[in-house]
Amino acid sequence: MANLKVLLDKRRQKNDGNYNVIFRITHNRKVYTLNSGISTTEMYWNEQRKELDKSHPNSKLLNIKLSKEYFKIQQLILELDETFSITDLKNKLEGKANVSEAVTFKSFSDKLIVQMFEVKKTGNALVYQTAVNQFVSFASESSLLFSDIDYTLLERFVHHLQIKGLKQNSISNYLRTIRAIYNKAIKAKIVERSFYPFNDLIIKSEKTGNRAVLRKDILKFEQMALVENSGSWKAVNCFLLSFYLVGMSFTDLAYLKTENIINGRIIFKRRKTHKNYSIKLFAKSESIINKFNSATSKYLIPVLNENIPEDSQEAKKIIKQWIKTTNKYLKRLGRQEDMSVQITTYVARHTFATTAKRLGYSNEIIAEALGHEYGNRTTNIYLHSFNQNIVDEMHFSVIC
Repeated sequence: MANLKVLLDKRRQKNDGNYNVIFRITHNRKVYTLNSGISTTEMYWNEQRKELDKSHPNSKLLNIKLSKEYFKIQQLILELDETFSITDLKNKLEGKANVSEAVTFKSFSDKLIVQMFEVKKTGNALVYQTAVNQFVSFASESSLLFSDIDYTLLERFVHHLQIKGLKQNSISNYLRTIRAIYNKAIKAKIVERSFYPFNDLIIKSEKTGNRAVLRKDILKFEQMALVENSGSWKAVNCFLLSFYLVGMSFTDLAYLKTENIINGRIIFKRRKTHKNYSIKLFAKSESIINKFNSATSKYLIPVLNENIPEDSQEAKKIIKQWIKTTNKYLKRLGRQEDMSVQITTYVARHTFATTAKRLGYSNEIIAEALGHEYGNRTTNIYLHSFNQNIVDEMHFSVIC
């Protein structure tokens, strides 16, 4: 049976110096709160009688209101009995005839995911979908309500993922996604902030190890004798092209078209950040583009088919599979060449930044080249004033 109490909530003081009078409900060791709509100072609260003191000018009227609401809640708790849930109680208090009107975690998440797909935020949508599927599958409850998600459930979910062998950063990504969905649900008035389960949960991330190869390793890739258009050949050339284009992501490489080449520069908008970039096209990158170039395709590298809509789920799946296949070849070649780092497409970006740092270039210039924010707002305004020639000079020094 749920236990009901009336309390003065001294945890949060309002701007006028008052505290809210709340109903605290305890059920199966979970604590829920309902706001009574009444607030007062500590001076006017009778802690022993759990009501407003007689010295309060409106004590009689407000205490009657409190009593009525208390007995109404108590009656509904008795009616619900063993089937009690805070959502059912709230629905009844709000006069909802159907308890099934409550929005579940999955139904709300699915709507968010659909909206992301509609505005071409396919990457975010797939991240959300994976996290939601993992969480709902673990909870074994598709009708899971936001109010059912508590610290204990989240800790069990973390333990479950650890047993499955997931790395800490992958677990953190899942938790951050679930937290983002919960915050959106609070803003949408689906769940009250008092249920928020993340206050005591520390979402840990690990610092990733060094993922940059040495300049001599880049030279090994450049000198490899590979069969043209073989899987290994494509993988190495994609990796090198990424490195030559300031560590451009594989997804952005896949979407590059002939029209992106303007006056000897690659002009494009990054898929992840939607920022515009201008990268000088040096001979090394131009050479690889010419190797890949096909008169039958508008794309510079042969990943996507022209008939596939950009940023669609199908396009995302194809790029994801290409990355997976490319990484398979890169890892194999890296082991053959006895490289200290496991080679993946992402290593190209780390290698560009690390090489630039070893050459003595400042964090500010490197950040400008990679399109990162660095320092405070004033610093960032200064960064945008960098002469493009300075960035181009660093770019040339790193890759040549």
